[in-house]
Amino acid sequence: MKFEHLLDELVSKRRKALDQGGPDKIQKQHEKGRLTARERIDRLLDKDSLFEFGMLACSDRPGMEEKTPADGIVTGFGMINGRQVGIIANDFTVLASSNSRVYSKKAKYIREQVVEKGLPLVWLGESGGGRLPDLQGARGIATLAGEGGSDRWIFSQYSHSRETPWTIGIMGPGNGVPMWQACLSDFVVQVKGSTLSVSGARALQKSIAATYTDEDMGGWKIHAEHTGITDKVAEDEEDCFRIIKTFLDYMPSNNTELPPRSSVSEGSGETMDSILDILPEKRTRAYNMYKIIRAVADIDSIFDLKESFGKTLITCLARIDGYVVGFVANQPMVNGGAMDTAALEKMMSFLCLCDSFNIPLIFLHDTPGFLVGREAELKKVGAKVTNALHALAQVSVPKISIIIRKSYGQASANMCGPGTGPDFVVSWPTGEAGFLDPEAAADVVYGALPDEERHNLTQEMLKDSSMYPLAQEYFIHDVIDPRQTRKYICNTLRLIRKSKTRGIGKHFLANWPTKF
Repeated sequence: MKFEHLLDELVSKRRKALDQGGPDKIQKQHEKGRLTARERIDRLLDKDSLFEFGMLACSDRPGMEEKTPADGIVTGFGMINGRQVGIIANDFTVLASSNSRVYSKKAKYIREQVVEKGLPLVWLGESGGGRLPDLQGARGIATLAGEGGSDRWIFSQYSHSRETPWTIGIMGPGNGVPMWQACLSDFVVQVKGSTLSVSGARALQKSIAATYTDEDMGGWKIHAEHTGITDKVAEDEEDCFRIIKTFLDYMPSNNTELPPRSSVSEGSGETMDSILDILPEKRTRAYNMYKIIRAVADIDSIFDLKESFGKTLITCLARIDGYVVGFVANQPMVNGGAMDTAALEKMMSFLCLCDSFNIPLIFLHDTPGFLVGREAELKKVGAKVTNALHALAQVSVPKISIIIRKSYGQASANMCGPGTGPDFVVSWPTGEAGFLDPEAAADVVYGALPDEERHNLTQEMLKDSSMYPLAQEYFIHDVIDPRQTRKYICNTLRLIRKSKTRGIGKHFLANWPTKF
C-alpha cells in the first residue's frame, strides 16, 4: 500500500494519544473511583459523536513530547441528546492535567469556536494546577499569559459574554484552571468527593504553613452552602452527566434562540383547585413555597439552582405549558422569607442566566423585607441590595410578578414589585404591601400602648396593606383567584411567544460577572 510507513506512523501516534498516561496511571485513576477523560466523554456524549481536535498535541518543552499525550486535555465537539456541543475534558492521567501553553491553546480554540458557531460548552474539570517547571520563571508566566506580547490571549481565556451557555463538571481535584472556568461558567456541578480551589493544600503547606485539607478549602459543602459557586451537587460521575444533560435541556444553544419547548407532562395543573390549602390562614405562619411552584409548574419540571445557598430565596428553572421559565420566589420556611446577602447574590446570578438565554422570569412574593443588622452591614447588605436592583433594571426578558402574601419595603422592589418594571403584575387576595410589615410597624409606632389597643391599631395598618387600592389605581394589573394562577401564566407566556420579539431579550446582563 502506498505511504504505508507514514500511515503506520500516524496510527502509532494516535494510539499513544488514546493510551493517555498509560495503564498504571489509568489504574490509579480507577482506584480513586474516577473515570478517565476519554471515558467521561464517552459516557456524556451521544455514541461515537466525538469530533476531536488536537489529539497529537503535546508539551512544547524539549524532551516532554512522549510524556504528554494530547498535553493532558481532550478537546473537540460532539452531540448531547442530538445537539452539537463543544467539549473539553482534563486528563488527570497526564501530569495531573496541569496547565501549560499547548493545553491553553487547545482550550482557547474550543472556547472561541463555541461562541463563533453558537454552541454550548461543556468542560469536565480535574487538574492539579499550573505545570512546573514549564510556567516557572519570567518566560514561563509571560508565555502562558500571551503569545508575542498579545494582551488578548489572557482575556479570551478569562472572559465569558454569555453568548452560549457554558457548564462545567468538577470531577476530582480542581486547582487553577477548573476554578477559573467554574467562575466563568453559567452552571457548575460538583461531584461529591471532588474539590475546587485556587491552589491545593499541598502547595499552601509550604508557602503559608497551612494545616487544612483540600476538602476544607473547596469541598462540595463549601461551594454549595457557603460560596454559592456550585449550582448542583452530584452523587457520582454518572449523576453529574445526567445533571449536565438536564441543564442543557432548559437552555437554547445560543442567545439568538429560544429555549426548547417540551410536551406538557400529563396531570400538570390538576392540583390548582386545592392550591389555597398550601397557604395558612394565619398570615404569620410559614409554609413551603416549593409546594406552590410545584402546583403551578408542569409536573416533574423543576430544576433547582443553588438550592443550599441563600435559602431564603428559591431560584429554579421549570416549565409551564411546555415553556421554560425561571422562578424567583421567597421561601417563608427560612427566616420568614426575609432575604439575606447570600439570597441577593443568588438572585443576581439567576437574573443574569435567564436574561442571557431568553428565559422569562416569574417572581413569587412573600417577604417581610431584608435581614438587617450589624452582621448584614458587615456583609455589605446595602451594596448587595443596590447591585441586585441594578441587575433587575437591566433585565430585558419578560417579567411576571405575583404577590402571594407579603411584599414589603425595599425587598418588594428587588422582587420586581409594582413600580419596578414588571411586564405583568398581579396579586392574590392574600397579598399585602407597604413600607414595613404591619407587625414591625406597630412596634415602631404603637409599641408603648396597651396590648389590646396596639392590636386594634395593627389591624388598621393591615387594612392599609390591601392590594385592592393598587388594582383600582392600576399599579397592579389585577387581583386574581389563586386557583387561576397557572392559567394566568400560560396566557402571558403565549402572549410573549406570539409577540414581535417572541421573548428574546437584549442581553444587557450578558457581561455581568458570573460570580460575586
